[in-house]
Amino acid sequence: MRRAVCPGSYDPPTNGHLDILERTSGLFDEVVVAVLINKSKQGLFTVDERMEMLREISAPLGNVRVDSWHGLLVHYCQQHGIQAIVKGLRAIGDFDYELQMAQMNQQLTGVETLFMPTKPPNSFLSSSLIKEVATFGGDVSHLLPEPVHKRLIQRLGRGD
Repeated sequence: MRRAVCPGSYDPPTNGHLDILERTSGLFDEVVVAVLINKSKQGLFTVDERMEMLREISAPLGNVRVDSWHGLLVHYCQQHGIQAIVKGLRAIGDFDYELQMAQMNQQLTGVETLFMPTKPPNSFLSSSLIKEVATFGGDVSHLLPEPVHKRLIQRLGRGD
């Protein structure tokens, strides 16, 4: 079975994240969305809430499951028999950072990293930017899956 993991904080999941998941699910038998737990960061949504949103938006894909992990991602891959890490890249800055991580991961355990460029309409999306724009009343509905947008608006206390 060909397995891949798509790691991230997903706070919240965006249309860019969903695009990478959809495309990855067509290439692998099983895709694990790993919500990485960073205890030094306070997210807008809890890990459980992010996992719930990811399960909802990825349900139609059929071969995607959602999990969480604290620690080195390559250890998660080893424990779960995952051969590849798939990372979406928006711009050259992403590549600089992700290349170093991919090389370290490969050196540590032999797990390969595959880079998937985002589609142009998603190339500027980041969860942080979406949260900032939404906090100040900007319309981000076209940048998020509908269930995620509803939760974001509720969390921010807006009744849009």
